[in-house]
Amino acid sequence: MDATQYLRLFMALGLVLALIGICGLLLRRYGPAAGLTARRKGDRRLGIVEVLTLDARRRLVLVRRDGVEHLLLLGHGEDRVVETGIAPPSATPHDFKAVLGRQDMTDTTP
Repeated sequence: MDATQYLRLFMALGLVLALIGICGLLLRRYGPAAGLTARRKGDRRLGIVEVLTLDARRRLVLVRRDGVEHLLLLGHGEDRVVETGIAPPSATPHDFKAVLGRQDMTDTTP
């Protein structure tokens, strides 16, 4: 093989890799189920609120669906619903404006 054949080989390889990359980007952007749902990102019904790893095999997952939270215990081959129908808190302690807006009237120290 001479240099021109090697050059053609590498150019063909680069073209194939570029086509694979473009197809991957298109699949990520549009996906196999593109157009089946008309939801925007802020309009989702399902989301993971928090995940707590208990040990190497088990974790607790708090899932929100339609404004109601569900606590799941996920493990290796043993998934269980721990609690369902949990109402989400009205203001989380991490909400800085809500914390500042609260006024504690019981504190009467001068």
